[in-house]
Amino acid sequence: MSAPPRASILVVDDEPDLRTLYELTLLREGHEVVSAPDLAQAREWLAQQRFDMLITDMRLPDGLGLELLRELNAQERREKCIVITAYGSAENAVEALKTGAFDYLTKPVDLKQLRAAVQAALQSQRLLPAARRDTPANATARMSAPPPPGGVQSLARIVGSSPCMVQVKSLIEKVATSMAPVLILGESGTGKELVARAVHECSHRAKGPFVAVNCGAIPENLIESEFFGSRKGAYTGATQDREGYFQAAKGGTLFLDEIGDLPLAMQAKLLRVIQERRVRPIGGVQEETVDARLVSATHRDLAALVHKGEFRQDLFYRLNVIELRTPALRDRRADLPELAHALLQRICNESGVPVPTLSPGALSWIQSRDLPGNVRELENLLQRALALSSGNTLEPSDFGDTEPQAEPHTEHPATRPAPTTTAVETPTETPRDLQTYLDEQERQVLLKALKEAGFNRTAAAARLGLNLRQMRYRIQRLGIAMPSDTGHEDNDAN
Repeated sequence: MSAPPRASILVVDDEPDLRTLYELTLLREGHEVVSAPDLAQAREWLAQQRFDMLITDMRLPDGLGLELLRELNAQERREKCIVITAYGSAENAVEALKTGAFDYLTKPVDLKQLRAAVQAALQSQRLLPAARRDTPANATARMSAPPPPGGVQSLARIVGSSPCMVQVKSLIEKVATSMAPVLILGESGTGKELVARAVHECSHRAKGPFVAVNCGAIPENLIESEFFGSRKGAYTGATQDREGYFQAAKGGTLFLDEIGDLPLAMQAKLLRVIQERRVRPIGGVQEETVDARLVSATHRDLAALVHKGEFRQDLFYRLNVIELRTPALRDRRADLPELAHALLQRICNESGVPVPTLSPGALSWIQSRDLPGNVRELENLLQRALALSSGNTLEPSDFGDTEPQAEPHTEHPATRPAPTTTAVETPTETPRDLQTYLDEQERQVLLKALKEAGFNRTAAAARLGLNLRQMRYRIQRLGIAMPSDTGHEDNDAN
């Protein structure tokens, strides 16, 4: 990573020793530094010149450092702001981030963290276009900073031009420019991880790792080691040092999906890490600095969980600094045609099959559905239609539409292929991921039919009432390995 350019920095702190310490640290990094002991002198400096960055203590003799942030925001100035708060003051840190601070540090300030925060803020500053490099003459000539190339691609993957989706994309670009935690709320299947990835790829951390964690999928007895890592010999089977999610996300973004499923005991430990920005691996002696942007998501009502005592209020307060909501499909019906075409294109590209067209009737059928599973349900419907279709155009019948048809009882049973019945084990408990469970059941049925047919796909398809095209699609989608022996291959001419 290239070193940040020389920057001009204003340091505001009423303690002379600390002010001198911050100055010397930043001067050694090659920056130009001026300082002020209170709000009055800080305002004098800000009136005289523009700075790249402002570092201010929260409490000053003549007021709060947040007053400077509010004034800079009102004047639409470009200075990135870092606020120094009292140790463990969660409310101050959250208020600073909501006011527009790029980041915050807690006392006593770790100088390594100070240097890292300054470097990150300056890298974010470099994403701003020239029109935002303020001078008194062009201070009002503002324009939004374009996301980096990876961010543009990520935003392009968020399909939809409805007003609510335009707002979501705009918010992503805005929130990407700070270190403030982001909480993404929305129903299941609305693309929360896609939004989290876009926040990452639009930020100055885009070149760092994006680590996605499903909080509800980790066994409770392993969750601490998974998050914080462990040292060799810390427990039975720990034969070597192992990094956790926070260490793996260093320099990037840690995405905690389904944060509402996190056990209460772990919530307390996560809160401590967010406040102190340090983790101690299991079996470790020293703490390690955390350098990861935190983005969380849930489909659950966290405020209701707080009320019921199932989620810590202080953690909710820390996570919900910036809130993003992914709209349900019922709130963006106008996006359905564009979304359906984009999903169909991706499904076919991944499966290596030609992309069929969606008939007007098929689009009308899709738009008539409730789609409570949102984008994920729409994708599943398209996958099923693609598997059932034998032509180049998807029709309503390909979606398994069983709603009113003309005299369905007149068809003689003998004209229908006899259905293949395969015993499917009833799950002992409700699956946590229905689609994964159904895919596994389908995979077992297909494997059974293939084995009985000697891995002849045409014969296996006939046993299941499918055509060869449908059989090939399912084999590829489910990742079923076929024998390489050419004697098992089908005659593709039929």
